[in-house]
Amino acid sequence: MSEHAPSFADVIDVLPRELLTEGHRVDTLVKTPTFEVKRLLLSKGKEIPTHQAPGEITVQCVAGRIAFTAGGETHDLEAGRMLYLRAREPHSLVGLEHSVVLVTKLAGAPAGS
Repeated sequence: MSEHAPSFADVIDVLPRELLTEGHRVDTLVKTPTFEVKRLLLSKGKEIPTHQAPGEITVQCVAGRIAFTAGGETHDLEAGRMLYLRAREPHSLVGLEHSVVLVTKLAGAPAGS
């Protein structure tokens, strides 16, 4: 995983120079105390097993196509499509094509709330 701490108004390349053809890689593009943006490179056929995030997230496919499962339903996300998940919603995904996905994570609720 790579980390990037941009300054305010830095321009960030969302699309990598090349897509992954095997496995997956996560790059942190922006991280602050309240949110972070990660780029997931996912090869065709690669599965990310069921997991959850402590805060709300958006998942946006910017290249390729993925199958995203949440709430007992599988969604076909192709480039240009996104979805929103509540905090702690279990979800999984698989690359239907070599893909680039942006995940925006909001900080979870403070402990005890």
